[in-house]
Amino acid sequence: MFDTITGIFMQYGQFGLFVLAFLDSFILPVPPFFLQIAMSLLSPADALYYATVAFLGSVLGAPMGYLLGKVLGKPLMHKVVPVRWVEVATEKFTKEGDAAVLIGSFTPIPYKVFTILSGVFGFSLLRLIIYSIFGRGIKFYLIGILFYHYGRHAKELLDQYLEVSMLAVAVVLTIGWLLLRRRRNKQRT
Repeated sequence: MFDTITGIFMQYGQFGLFVLAFLDSFILPVPPFFLQIAMSLLSPADALYYATVAFLGSVLGAPMGYLLGKVLGKPLMHKVVPVRWVEVATEKFTKEGDAAVLIGSFTPIPYKVFTILSGVFGFSLLRLIIYSIFGRGIKFYLIGILFYHYGRHAKELLDQYLEVSMLAVAVVLTIGWLLLRRRRNKQRT
């Protein structure tokens, strides 16, 4: 299924990448980085451009997920995303919405879960966009930089280290977030 959908959007080049990234933020089940990788394999010199296209589409699509969550709420959420992802995201939002959106913006859990939940739980749209810029930027530009510097060899690096790299970034961001939160709590008291 991923290959079929990616192939359809690949026919439209960077416009297809933009639309896929946009739709991925609120409805499609195919992450845009598959198309970003395929396009970067064909033209590693344009990898940073593809990262920018995917990044912009994803960030601009985030408010659509927010709006869907705000308007249609929980019934839509249960129709669009698998129950196990809803449970994980709901737990994260209940504990700490900021960290959930920030970390969720580059984890393997589909980003639409976090954009829709932001609307469902009344999370700040401005903060959603700010965290989208940061998190989605890390995800798309990490891939873009790898292909730009290592060319086709980057595919092998991604196959071997993408999950570990994303996990490491998540750990670093979580630690940074916890330290910032602790500092804020100390300043309040």
